[in-house]
Amino acid sequence: MRCTTPRRDYPPAGESPDSLITFDDLLLEFLLSRADLKATSRDRTSLQHLYPAFTGQCLADLTPVWIRQYIRQRQREGAAASSINKETGLLSRAINYANQEWGYTLVNPVPGLKQREPEGRVRWLTKPQAVALVNAAGQLGPRAGHLSAVITLALNTGMRKGELLGLEWARVDFVNGLIYLEAMHTKANRRRAIPINGPARLALQTRQAVAGGPLVFGGIQDVKRSFGHACQLAGIKDFRFHDLRHTFASWLVQAGVSLTEVRDLLGHASIEMTERYAHLAPDRLRGAVAMLEAA
Repeated sequence: MRCTTPRRDYPPAGESPDSLITFDDLLLEFLLSRADLKATSRDRTSLQHLYPAFTGQCLADLTPVWIRQYIRQRQREGAAASSINKETGLLSRAINYANQEWGYTLVNPVPGLKQREPEGRVRWLTKPQAVALVNAAGQLGPRAGHLSAVITLALNTGMRKGELLGLEWARVDFVNGLIYLEAMHTKANRRRAIPINGPARLALQTRQAVAGGPLVFGGIQDVKRSFGHACQLAGIKDFRFHDLRHTFASWLVQAGVSLTEVRDLLGHASIEMTERYAHLAPDRLRGAVAMLEAA
C-alpha cells in the first residue's frame, strides 16, 4: 500500500493521523529537526539506500516483513552488517522521535532485527614502527610539514582525525596540560578533556611556532594522501589514519591502563566499544586465574 495523501505539516494541530504519515515526510522532518548536525552526513548516506525501498510507504502499514526484505536486499548488494544497522537504525530513530516529540503512536518494526556485526578492526603499530612513521612524515617536504605533528598528536591523544584537524588553540591549555573537546567537536556528542603528555606538548609547540590563525593545523582539510605516502616510505602496509587511534588505545592497555580509563580517554559511548582491546592485556587475566591457586 502506498500513501497518496499530500504532505502535511508535522505535528498537525489537534489530531494525530498516524495512518497518513509517509516515510518521506517523516524522514525529512526528522533530519531537519536534528540538533547534532555532525551525524547528518552518515544519515544522508543511509537515506539514499532507504529511499528506493520505502518512498511513499505509509508508516502505519510498515511491518517487520518489510524490514527483513530490505535487509536481505542490502545483503545481496554486498552491504556490511554495520551499514545495514545504521540504515535501519535511522528509520527506527525517526519513528521513536515522532512518537516521543510529536505524540504519534507508530509501531516501530525495526527492534529485534539488528544484524550481528563482526568485531571491530584493531590494527596498531609497535613503538619502533611509530617512530619510523613519524620520521617518514618528516621527509615528505614542506607541503606536508604538518604531518609529523598530526601523527604524533594522534598517537599520544587518541583523537580522531576530524577532532585534530579542527582543533583550535583556544582549546589547548598548556598551563594545565589539557586539550578540551566540547560535545560539538566529538562523534559521541560528549565533552572530554585529554591530557597532554611530553610528545604531544612538543608537537603542539612545534605547530605554535609556525601556525597562524585560530586552528592548530591552519584549516587543513585532510591528510589522506600524505599519510599514505608516509606509510609507504616507512614500509607500513594496511594502515589507516584511524589506526593511530587504535595504536593509542592498544599501548595504554598493554601498559596496564584499565579499560574504563581507556574508554574515557577515547570518548567511547560505552565500555563495549573499548573491550575490543581487552585481549592485549592477557597478563591481567592470567593473574586473575592464578588467584584460584591461593584459594
